[in-house]
Amino acid sequence: MTAPTTPALDAVERTALLTAALRAAETGRADRLYEDPYAADLAGDIGPTLLAEVRAATFPPDERRSVPSTPDYNAIRTRFFDDYLQEAAREPGMRQIVLAPAGMDSRAYRLDWPAHTRWFEIDRPAVLAYKKDRLAGVEPRTDHRTVAVDLTSPDWERDLITAGYDPALPSTWLLEGLLYYIPEHDTHRILERVAAISAPGSRIAADIVNSDALTLPRMRPLLEVFAGWGCPWLFGTDEPEALFDRYGFTVSAPQPGEPGADFGRWPDPVPPRAKRDQRRVFFVNGRRR
Repeated sequence: MTAPTTPALDAVERTALLTAALRAAETGRADRLYEDPYAADLAGDIGPTLLAEVRAATFPPDERRSVPSTPDYNAIRTRFFDDYLQEAAREPGMRQIVLAPAGMDSRAYRLDWPAHTRWFEIDRPAVLAYKKDRLAGVEPRTDHRTVAVDLTSPDWERDLITAGYDPALPSTWLLEGLLYYIPEHDTHRILERVAAISAPGSRIAADIVNSDALTLPRMRPLLEVFAGWGCPWLFGTDEPEALFDRYGFTVSAPQPGEPGADFGRWPDPVPPRAKRDQRRVFFVNGRRR
């Protein structure tokens, strides 16, 4: 079988290789927040190149950093959602976890899960094919099922159910590294569709930026990197709790650096939510009512 090559991935899909490169770099740190032994292989040759561009924009020589520290942010995000998913999996009656999109995530392979856990990964066919090739010979630590479909397709729910997902049972959803890459109407549509197949008591988690993060001049160096790759940031909200509440989810939305979302690694002050003209990112997490 011929191995899939990174050019088969489009611009947004290739950001998954950046995430893998960030996780590989974190794994090499003595003070790492987690260990991902598969990240380097998943990143391939392209991931480190993308990471080098992000580092150059984040830490310009002889200049003060103005954008968020992407390595620290990614480390905190990964650890936060690691802990969140494992806590959810230990909850009585929680048997389904859905990653949408899955990207180069390796939690099904690197973390231990209760025997009853059924793990679903939704992503585009090219992403899942690339990932399957890179993880050839590695066995997941759970009942792992892939759903090769785009989240904007009209019937991905049918494919998920065909793979064994039961909408009548509680589930835990993770929308990681997704919502700022898609238009606002697609964000609303995805949340509406997830809610429609999530039983009461289901859990959800996601990361999302605020609207100022898309427009502030001091964010421009980082925004221009992603736009130059062909995957600009398109959506942010100043009221993540209200956004998810609209679709029946009661959530909290801590920011990196706040209690429970720090792990001793966030390097910047966390301004009060009422303060304007601030870049923010939120780790949304909560339940379906």
